[in-house]
Amino acid sequence: MEPSYIVKNPQFEISAVCPKQYPKNDMPEIVLVGKSNVGKSSFINTMINRKKLARTSSEPGKTRQINFYNIDENFYFVDLPGYGYSKMSKKEQEKVGSFIEEYLVKSPKIALIIFLIDIRHNPTDNDKLMYNYIISSKKPCLILANKADKIAPTKVMDTVKNLQKLINPIGDITMIPFSSERKIYSNMVWEEIKKVI
Repeated sequence: MEPSYIVKNPQFEISAVCPKQYPKNDMPEIVLVGKSNVGKSSFINTMINRKKLARTSSEPGKTRQINFYNIDENFYFVDLPGYGYSKMSKKEQEKVGSFIEEYLVKSPKIALIIFLIDIRHNPTDNDKLMYNYIISSKKPCLILANKADKIAPTKVMDTVKNLQKLINPIGDITMIPFSSERKIYSNMVWEEIKKVI
């Protein structure tokens, strides 16, 4: 199945820890939010069809800054640090939390927030906090139930419906499955991204 968007020249551009380091241009930003190890970097690599542009790690809590990936000079994928990693000290968790908050508040170019949750687990308290925060930011949002390859294909859509009831009971946010292993869901995501860029 051909991807519905062909990425030709994706580049890692910058890691930022404060607003003055964010890229200075008007390209829209597609922002990835989710707990540590939910698969944000793998998501980027799958979407752009590259193995290693976004550094993935089996060790949660590795990303401590905001990574900007320039996609063909059209838009950015912005990888935010994962939250809720228990081995991070309280101080580090607060620092990461304030990074995320500052970026979501201060970047005027956010076109879409992609919120990744793990399809195998009910949303955590941290997920619910982040969901509420995204809702209050009033920015467009897409929820991805990631790691869909870890459950039986026949159960995927029902599981997504159940998760939606738990995290977004009014059902006003699009929620779709995703899997870096099974690329079948990538086109659904590209269709949502193309609406905003």
